[in-house]
Amino acid sequence: MARKNPFANLMNDDRPDNGVALDYTVKGASRSIISTIDELAERADKMLEGETVVELSPADIDVSFIRDRLEEDRQEFEDLVAAIREQGQTSPILVRPHPQQDGRYMVVFGHRRLKVARTLGRNVRAVVKPISDREHVIAQGQENSARADLSFIEKATFARRLTELQYDSDSTTVMAALSIDKATLSKMLSVANMPYDILEAIGGAKSPGRDRWYELKGLLEKPANLAKLREVLAATDLDGINGDARFAFVMDALTRKKIVGYLKSPKKSKWAPKDKRVSAEIRNDGKNYTLALKAKEAVGFGEFIAENLDDLYAAYRRVNSKE
Repeated sequence: MARKNPFANLMNDDRPDNGVALDYTVKGASRSIISTIDELAERADKMLEGETVVELSPADIDVSFIRDRLEEDRQEFEDLVAAIREQGQTSPILVRPHPQQDGRYMVVFGHRRLKVARTLGRNVRAVVKPISDREHVIAQGQENSARADLSFIEKATFARRLTELQYDSDSTTVMAALSIDKATLSKMLSVANMPYDILEAIGGAKSPGRDRWYELKGLLEKPANLAKLREVLAATDLDGINGDARFAFVMDALTRKKIVGYLKSPKKSKWAPKDKRVSAEIRNDGKNYTLALKAKEAVGFGEFIAENLDDLYAAYRRVNSKE
């Protein structure tokens, strides 16, 4: 099967020609990494060669302990659902016995195929291998590097999460998982080292490369910019738009005075007691909470609330303190 090279547009700087990829650690520069991408795919395939394929219930399988995607392409997932519905699951997933729970399994790679099986209400074809956490992350990273259309920021964030797990002081596990050298890892981590809530809000934008993400990181190093962006995101509805559009919106929010589009509509609701002698219209825009009283008892009930605000607030604090 021909595989798309996921490293082709990974870095924007010049790439020297020397270097070769070794077994777990990769030495040399990005061009040598690109030349070994088929070897990575074959390595992932060989993990399943000659192994017994079994059928497991998706209910018995948990996701990996480390995420490699910031978001899922809905159209790609729907296409995968349609393909497996019509042709069946042609390629098994890899799972391991769950390290903490007897009788359960954990996905090493094949999360989307597992999700499709759940969606279709089918068992999932899987190979079960008892492997260590380190072997798990290396296999997961290499499989995704060889096959998955992960964006630069998803690879960089995956590298950051692996580094935070501190498998080894020299980061050989991280480099093995992504088949990168130390210089490339350093560049990835320099970009991915920004607040996780911002990364999650943007998601796996595919178009921006390292330079654009580095530009965003530089803007967010100013506390005022970070506070401003969080305020904007709290008042913004970015559901339903892709990562590229979210990235562009975030950059506009930080570099332009006027922000256009995507503002959240305020949440509105109504309340009335059984006797209908008063009613309330409630409006919540994320920053302000407005309660407007109407009908016969509106004034009297409003004054009662105002006179008892201290007691109401004290009751609210007591309830919150118990949570």
